[in-house]
Amino acid sequence: MAVQERDNGPEWREREEGGFLLTFQRLFFAMRCRDSFPMATVLHPLCKKYPPSVKYRRFFLSELIKKHEITGAEPLDDLYDALGEVLRSEDPLVCYKNYFLLSGENITLAENVAIISEGTTGLVTWEAALYFAEWAMENPEVFKCRTVLELGSGIGLAGIAICKTCHLKQYTFSDCHPNVLKQLRKNIIRNNLLIDSDTWNSKECEGENQSNNGSEEIQREKVNIVRLDWGEVTQEQISELQSDIIIATDIIYDPEVIPNLVSVLQKLLVATPGRKTKASSVVYLASTVRNPETYHQFKMELDKIGIEHHKMRGPATEVFPYNRCIKIELLKLYCGT
Repeated sequence: MAVQERDNGPEWREREEGGFLLTFQRLFFAMRCRDSFPMATVLHPLCKKYPPSVKYRRFFLSELIKKHEITGAEPLDDLYDALGEVLRSEDPLVCYKNYFLLSGENITLAENVAIISEGTTGLVTWEAALYFAEWAMENPEVFKCRTVLELGSGIGLAGIAICKTCHLKQYTFSDCHPNVLKQLRKNIIRNNLLIDSDTWNSKECEGENQSNNGSEEIQREKVNIVRLDWGEVTQEQISELQSDIIIATDIIYDPEVIPNLVSVLQKLLVATPGRKTKASSVVYLASTVRNPETYHQFKMELDKIGIEHHKMRGPATEVFPYNRCIKIELLKLYCGT
Protein backbone atom coordinates (compact mmCIF):
# COMPACT_ATOMS: atom_id res chain seq x y z
CA MET A 1 0.00 0.00 0.00
CA ALA A 2 1.41 3.32 -1.00
CA VAL A 3 1.97 5.85 1.76
CA GLN A 4 0.74 9.33 0.92
CA GLU A 5 3.53 11.84 1.32
CA ARG A 6 2.91 14.86 3.50
CA ASP A 7 2.64 18.17 1.67
CA ASN A 8 5.74 20.04 2.77
CA GLY A 9 4.96 23.26 0.92
CA PRO A 10 4.95 26.73 2.48
CA GLU A 11 1.24 26.61 3.39
CA TRP A 12 1.67 23.33 5.30
CA ARG A 13 4.69 24.67 7.15
CA GLU A 14 2.81 27.83 8.06
CA ARG A 15 -0.08 25.79 9.47
CA GLU A 16 2.22 23.51 11.45
CA GLU A 17 4.36 26.33 12.78
CA GLY A 18 1.32 28.43 13.63
CA GLY A 19 -0.27 25.60 15.58
CA PHE A 20 2.98 24.92 17.40
CA LEU A 21 3.39 28.59 18.28
CA LEU A 22 -0.15 28.85 19.65
CA THR A 23 0.40 25.71 21.73
CA PHE A 24 3.66 27.06 23.03
CA GLN A 25 2.24 30.46 23.88
CA ARG A 26 -0.40 28.79 26.05
CA LEU A 27 2.40 27.12 28.00
CA PHE A 28 4.70 30.14 28.16
CA PHE A 29 2.15 32.64 29.43
CA ALA A 30 0.95 30.17 32.06
CA MET A 31 4.62 29.72 33.05
CA ARG A 32 4.82 26.06 32.09
CA CYS A 33 7.96 24.45 30.66
CA ARG A 34 8.49 22.94 27.24
CA ASP A 35 11.53 21.49 25.46
CA SER A 36 11.53 23.94 22.56
CA PHE A 37 11.41 27.72 22.77
CA PRO A 38 10.22 29.90 19.87
CA MET A 39 11.58 33.42 20.19
CA ALA A 40 8.37 35.05 18.93
CA THR A 41 6.84 34.40 22.34
CA VAL A 42 9.49 36.48 24.13
CA LEU A 43 8.69 39.46 21.94
CA HIS A 44 4.92 38.98 22.08
CA PRO A 45 3.04 42.19 23.07
CA LEU A 46 1.32 40.25 25.85
CA CYS A 47 4.71 39.44 27.36
CA LYS A 48 5.61 43.12 27.31
CA LYS A 49 2.36 44.22 28.95
CA TYR A 50 1.87 41.34 31.40
CA PRO A 51 5.26 39.62 31.86
CA PRO A 52 5.75 36.25 33.57
CA SER A 53 8.08 36.21 36.56
CA VAL A 54 11.68 37.36 36.12
CA LYS A 55 12.95 33.95 37.27
CA TYR A 56 10.86 32.15 34.66
CA ARG A 57 11.86 34.50 31.83
CA ARG A 58 15.53 34.22 32.83
CA PHE A 59 15.32 30.43 32.64
CA PHE A 60 13.41 30.57 29.36
CA LEU A 61 15.86 32.95 27.65
CA SER A 62 18.94 31.07 28.91
CA GLU A 63 17.62 27.80 27.49
CA LEU A 64 16.62 29.47 24.24
CA ILE A 65 20.10 30.94 23.78
CA LYS A 66 21.72 27.53 24.45
CA LYS A 67 19.53 25.87 21.82
CA HIS A 68 20.16 28.66 19.33
CA GLU A 69 23.94 28.49 19.80
CA ILE A 70 23.91 24.72 19.22
CA THR A 71 22.53 25.32 15.72
CA GLY A 72 25.55 27.45 14.78
CA ALA A 73 23.29 30.21 13.49
CA GLU A 74 24.14 33.90 13.67
CA PRO A 75 23.60 35.46 17.12
CA LEU A 76 20.27 37.23 17.57
CA ASP A 77 20.76 40.66 19.09
CA ASP A 78 17.15 40.89 20.24
CA LEU A 79 17.55 37.66 22.16
CA TYR A 80 20.67 38.82 24.03
CA ASP A 81 19.13 42.24 24.65
CA ALA A 82 16.07 40.58 26.17
CA LEU A 83 18.25 38.42 28.44
CA GLY A 84 20.29 41.44 29.49
CA GLU A 85 17.13 43.30 30.42
CA VAL A 86 15.88 40.38 32.50
CA LEU A 87 19.23 39.93 34.26
CA ARG A 88 19.08 43.58 35.34
CA SER A 89 15.59 43.16 36.75
CA GLU A 90 14.53 42.20 40.24
CA ASP A 91 11.80 39.61 40.67
CA PRO A 92 8.76 41.32 42.24
CA LEU A 93 6.38 39.52 44.54
CA VAL A 94 3.68 39.54 41.85
CA CYS A 95 3.91 38.30 38.27
CA TYR A 96 1.36 37.68 35.52
CA LYS A 97 0.01 34.47 34.08
CA ASN A 98 -2.19 34.31 30.99
CA TYR A 99 -4.57 31.42 30.37
CA PHE A 100 -6.00 31.07 26.86
CA LEU A 101 -9.57 30.03 26.16
CA LEU A 102 -10.55 28.01 23.09
CA SER A 103 -11.91 31.22 21.56
CA GLY A 104 -8.39 32.65 21.59
CA GLU A 105 -9.29 35.16 24.29
CA ASN A 106 -6.99 35.13 27.31
CA ILE A 107 -7.52 35.47 31.04
CA THR A 108 -4.81 37.62 32.61
CA LEU A 109 -4.15 37.13 36.31
CA ALA A 110 -1.75 38.82 38.67
CA GLU A 111 -0.44 36.02 40.87
CA ASN A 112 2.10 35.92 43.66
CA VAL A 113 5.44 34.32 42.84
CA ALA A 114 5.50 32.35 46.11
CA ILE A 115 3.00 29.54 46.64
CA ILE A 116 2.45 30.62 50.24
CA SER A 117 2.66 34.34 50.95
CA GLU A 118 1.05 36.89 53.24
CA GLY A 119 -0.24 34.02 55.36
CA THR A 120 -2.36 32.45 52.62
CA THR A 121 -2.24 30.07 49.65
CA GLY A 122 -4.99 32.03 47.92
CA LEU A 123 -2.75 34.29 45.84
CA VAL A 124 -1.90 31.67 43.21
CA THR A 125 -3.97 29.52 40.85
CA TRP A 126 -4.25 25.85 41.81
CA GLU A 127 -4.83 22.89 39.49
CA ALA A 128 -8.40 22.15 40.57
CA ALA A 129 -9.48 25.65 39.49
CA LEU A 130 -8.17 24.99 35.98
CA TYR A 131 -9.76 21.54 35.99
CA PHE A 132 -13.15 22.87 37.06
CA ALA A 133 -13.02 25.76 34.58
CA GLU A 134 -12.50 23.22 31.79
CA TRP A 135 -15.48 21.20 33.01
CA ALA A 136 -17.68 24.31 33.26
CA MET A 137 -16.82 25.39 29.72
CA GLU A 138 -17.77 21.91 28.49
CA ASN A 139 -21.09 22.15 30.36
CA PRO A 140 -22.26 25.77 29.96
CA GLU A 141 -25.92 24.73 30.14
CA VAL A 142 -25.40 23.98 33.85
CA PHE A 143 -24.74 27.67 34.50
CA LYS A 144 -26.82 29.41 31.84
CA CYS A 145 -29.11 32.08 33.35
CA ARG A 146 -28.34 30.83 36.87
CA THR A 147 -27.03 32.57 39.96
CA VAL A 148 -23.67 31.24 41.17
CA LEU A 149 -21.80 31.63 44.45
CA GLU A 150 -18.14 30.64 44.66
CA LEU A 151 -16.58 29.77 48.00
CA GLY A 152 -12.87 30.50 48.39
CA SER A 153 -12.47 32.22 45.02
CA GLY A 154 -8.79 33.01 45.48
CA ILE A 155 -7.54 35.22 42.64
CA GLY A 156 -10.42 34.29 40.37
CA LEU A 157 -9.43 31.91 37.56
CA ALA A 158 -12.46 29.59 37.72
CA GLY A 159 -14.99 32.36 38.22
CA ILE A 160 -13.61 34.60 35.50
CA ALA A 161 -13.56 31.72 33.01
CA ILE A 162 -17.17 30.84 33.85
CA CYS A 163 -18.33 34.46 33.61
CA LYS A 164 -16.73 34.81 30.19
CA THR A 165 -18.16 31.62 28.70
CA CYS A 166 -21.36 30.47 30.44
CA HIS A 167 -23.93 33.34 30.12
CA LEU A 168 -24.83 33.63 33.78
CA LYS A 169 -27.51 35.62 35.51
CA GLN A 170 -25.24 36.56 38.42
CA TYR A 171 -21.89 35.47 39.84
CA THR A 172 -20.67 36.12 43.38
CA PHE A 173 -16.99 35.68 44.24
CA SER A 174 -16.14 35.24 47.92
CA ASP A 175 -13.07 34.89 50.10
CA CYS A 176 -12.03 35.98 53.58
CA HIS A 177 -8.39 37.10 53.29
CA PRO A 178 -8.17 40.89 52.70
CA ASN A 179 -5.14 40.68 50.40
CA VAL A 180 -6.75 37.92 48.36
CA LEU A 181 -9.90 40.02 47.96
CA LYS A 182 -7.85 43.01 46.86
CA GLN A 183 -6.00 40.99 44.22
CA LEU A 184 -9.23 39.32 43.15
CA ARG A 185 -10.92 42.68 42.53
CA LYS A 186 -8.05 43.84 40.35
CA ASN A 187 -8.04 40.62 38.34
CA ILE A 188 -11.79 40.83 37.72
CA ILE A 189 -11.49 44.38 36.39
CA ARG A 190 -8.37 43.45 34.41
CA ASN A 191 -10.45 40.86 32.58
CA ASN A 192 -13.21 43.32 31.63
CA LEU A 193 -15.86 42.13 34.07
CA LEU A 194 -17.89 44.86 35.71
CA ILE A 195 -18.29 44.52 39.46
CA ASP A 196 -21.77 45.37 40.71
CA SER A 197 -21.16 45.62 44.42
CA ASP A 198 -20.87 48.17 47.22
CA THR A 199 -18.06 46.16 48.82
CA TRP A 200 -15.24 47.33 46.57
CA ASN A 201 -13.42 50.61 46.08
CA SER A 202 -13.31 51.62 42.41
CA LYS A 203 -10.22 53.79 43.00
CA GLU A 204 -8.17 50.66 43.67
CA CYS A 205 -8.73 49.52 40.08
CA GLU A 206 -8.99 52.91 38.39
CA GLY A 207 -5.82 52.38 36.34
CA GLU A 208 -6.99 49.01 35.05
CA ASN A 209 -10.43 50.43 34.28
CA GLN A 210 -9.04 53.28 32.23
CA SER A 211 -6.69 51.06 30.23
CA ASN A 212 -9.46 48.58 29.40
CA ASN A 213 -12.09 51.18 28.54
CA GLY A 214 -9.91 52.55 25.78
CA SER A 215 -9.59 49.29 23.88
CA GLU A 216 -12.18 46.70 24.87
CA GLU A 217 -15.87 46.68 25.72
CA ILE A 218 -16.52 45.73 29.33
CA GLN A 219 -18.75 42.70 29.68
CA ARG A 220 -21.95 43.37 31.62
CA GLU A 221 -22.49 40.21 33.63
CA LYS A 222 -23.64 40.95 37.16
CA VAL A 223 -20.56 40.21 39.26
CA ASN A 224 -20.28 40.68 43.02
CA ILE A 225 -17.46 40.27 45.52
CA VAL A 226 -18.10 39.58 49.19
CA ARG A 227 -15.98 38.85 52.21
CA LEU A 228 -17.14 35.53 53.65
CA ASP A 229 -15.55 34.00 56.74
CA TRP A 230 -16.87 30.45 57.14
CA GLY A 231 -16.36 30.59 60.89
CA GLU A 232 -18.43 33.74 61.33
CA VAL A 233 -21.11 33.48 58.65
CA THR A 234 -24.66 34.23 59.80
CA GLN A 235 -27.97 32.88 58.53
CA GLU A 236 -28.76 36.40 57.32
CA GLN A 237 -25.65 36.39 55.14
CA ILE A 238 -26.57 32.96 53.83
CA SER A 239 -30.03 34.19 52.85
CA GLU A 240 -28.50 37.11 50.97
CA LEU A 241 -26.03 34.83 49.19
CA GLN A 242 -28.51 32.05 48.37
CA SER A 243 -27.77 30.94 44.80
CA ASP A 244 -28.84 28.26 42.34
CA ILE A 245 -25.30 26.87 42.20
CA ILE A 246 -22.41 26.95 44.65
CA ILE A 247 -18.93 26.07 43.43
CA ALA A 248 -15.55 25.71 45.11
CA THR A 249 -12.10 24.49 44.05
CA ASP A 250 -9.15 23.27 46.12
CA ILE A 251 -10.57 24.25 49.50
CA ILE A 252 -10.24 20.83 51.22
CA TYR A 253 -6.62 20.78 52.34
CA ASP A 254 -6.69 21.49 56.08
CA PRO A 255 -8.63 19.31 58.56
CA GLU A 256 -9.17 22.33 60.79
CA VAL A 257 -11.32 24.16 58.24
CA ILE A 258 -13.62 21.20 57.50
CA PRO A 259 -16.14 21.81 60.34
CA ASN A 260 -16.70 25.44 59.31
CA LEU A 261 -16.88 24.53 55.61
CA VAL A 262 -19.42 21.78 56.21
CA SER A 263 -21.45 24.13 58.40
CA VAL A 264 -21.61 26.69 55.58
CA LEU A 265 -22.63 24.02 53.08
CA GLN A 266 -25.34 22.85 55.46
CA LYS A 267 -26.73 26.38 55.74
CA LEU A 268 -26.71 26.75 51.96
CA LEU A 269 -28.22 23.37 51.12
CA VAL A 270 -30.46 22.24 53.96
CA ALA A 271 -33.87 23.86 54.40
CA THR A 272 -34.26 25.58 57.78
CA PRO A 273 -37.31 26.93 59.66
CA GLY A 274 -38.13 30.51 58.74
CA ARG A 275 -36.64 30.36 55.27
CA LYS A 276 -39.11 31.64 52.68
CA THR A 277 -38.26 29.01 50.11
CA LYS A 278 -36.92 25.50 50.44
CA ALA A 279 -33.22 25.19 49.68
CA SER A 280 -32.76 23.76 46.21
CA SER A 281 -29.15 24.69 45.51
CA VAL A 282 -26.50 22.30 44.27
CA VAL A 283 -22.77 22.37 44.94
CA TYR A 284 -19.96 21.46 42.54
CA LEU A 285 -16.68 20.98 44.33
CA ALA A 286 -13.35 20.18 42.62
CA SER A 287 -10.51 19.03 44.85
CA THR A 288 -6.94 17.95 44.41
CA VAL A 289 -6.72 14.92 46.69
CA ARG A 290 -3.43 15.66 48.44
CA ASN A 291 -4.29 13.98 51.73
CA PRO A 292 -6.79 11.08 51.37
CA GLU A 293 -7.50 11.09 55.12
CA THR A 294 -8.52 14.75 55.10
CA TYR A 295 -10.66 14.24 52.00
CA HIS A 296 -12.34 11.18 53.58
CA GLN A 297 -13.01 13.17 56.75
CA PHE A 298 -14.80 15.83 54.68
CA LYS A 299 -17.06 13.21 53.06
CA MET A 300 -17.84 11.63 56.44
CA GLU A 301 -18.91 15.01 57.82
CA LEU A 302 -21.24 15.47 54.83
CA ASP A 303 -22.80 12.07 55.51
CA LYS A 304 -23.49 12.99 59.13
CA ILE A 305 -25.69 15.94 58.17
CA GLY A 306 -27.47 14.28 55.25
CA ILE A 307 -25.73 15.98 52.34
CA GLU A 308 -25.55 13.56 49.41
CA HIS A 309 -22.45 13.53 47.21
CA HIS A 310 -21.34 11.65 44.15
CA LYS A 311 -18.32 11.77 41.91
CA MET A 312 -18.75 13.26 38.45
CA ARG A 313 -16.81 12.74 35.25
CA GLY A 314 -14.15 15.38 34.72
CA PRO A 315 -13.43 17.47 31.62
CA ALA A 316 -12.55 15.75 28.35
CA THR A 317 -11.07 18.74 26.53
CA GLU A 318 -7.66 20.06 27.50
CA VAL A 319 -7.74 23.84 27.53
CA PHE A 320 -5.26 24.91 30.20
CA PRO A 321 -1.75 23.64 30.91
CA TYR A 322 -1.42 21.97 34.31
CA ASN A 323 -0.21 18.70 35.84
CA ARG A 324 -2.77 16.09 34.78
CA CYS A 325 -1.05 13.27 36.65
CA ILE A 326 -2.31 14.46 40.01
CA LYS A 327 -5.63 13.18 41.32
CA ILE A 328 -8.44 15.72 41.04
CA GLU A 329 -12.00 14.76 41.92
CA LEU A 330 -15.23 16.58 41.07
CA LEU A 331 -18.14 16.10 43.46
CA LYS A 332 -21.77 17.10 43.14
CA LEU A 333 -23.38 17.83 46.52
CA TYR A 334 -27.09 18.24 47.21
CA CYS A 335 -29.59 17.89 50.02
CA GLY A 336 -30.68 14.29 50.51
CA THR A 337 -34.36 13.30 50.52
